[in-house]
Amino acid sequence: MKSILPQKRRRSREIALQILYSMEMRENIKPEVAVELYPFETEDEEVRSYAERLVLGVHENRNGIDAMIRQHIVGWRPERMVIVDRVAIRLALFESTVAGLIPVPVAISEAVELAKHFGTAESGKFVNGVLGKIVRALENKDGDQSDARDRHR
Repeated sequence: MKSILPQKRRRSREIALQILYSMEMRENIKPEVAVELYPFETEDEEVRSYAERLVLGVHENRNGIDAMIRQHIVGWRPERMVIVDRVAIRLALFESTVAGLIPVPVAISEAVELAKHFGTAESGKFVNGVLGKIVRALENKDGDQSDARDRHR
C-alpha cells in the first residue's frame, strides 16, 4: 500500500474506531458488512481503503491482540474496558506491533487522541497507560531474547 498523508490516516483511524465500535455493539456483524454500512460518500478513497484495512486487520487479529492485553495488563480484561478505550488500544496494537504500519510512539499518540475525543474524561490517560505498559513489556521481551541470542554465540 502506498503511503498516505498523516491527516488521511488520522481520519481513517476515526472511521475505523467508529466501525469497530459499532461491531462491538452488534456482535454478529461481519467486518465487511460494517464497512459497507459506513457512509463513505464524502470521504477520499485512500481514507476508505486504509479504514477498511484497519477494521479487517483488527478483526482478524483480535484474539491475539486481546491475549497481548491480558498477558501484560493485570486486572483489566479487554471485555471489562470501556468500548472506545478497548477499540483504540486494539487499533494501536494492530497498526504498530502486529502490522508494523506505523511506529509505536505514533500509534500510542494517535490512540490517546482517539480516546480523548471519543471516550470518557479518563480515556486518554487509561489508553496511554495500557499501551505504555504493553510496549515496555514487549520491548523487554525482545531485549531478553536478543541478549539470550548474544550469550549463545
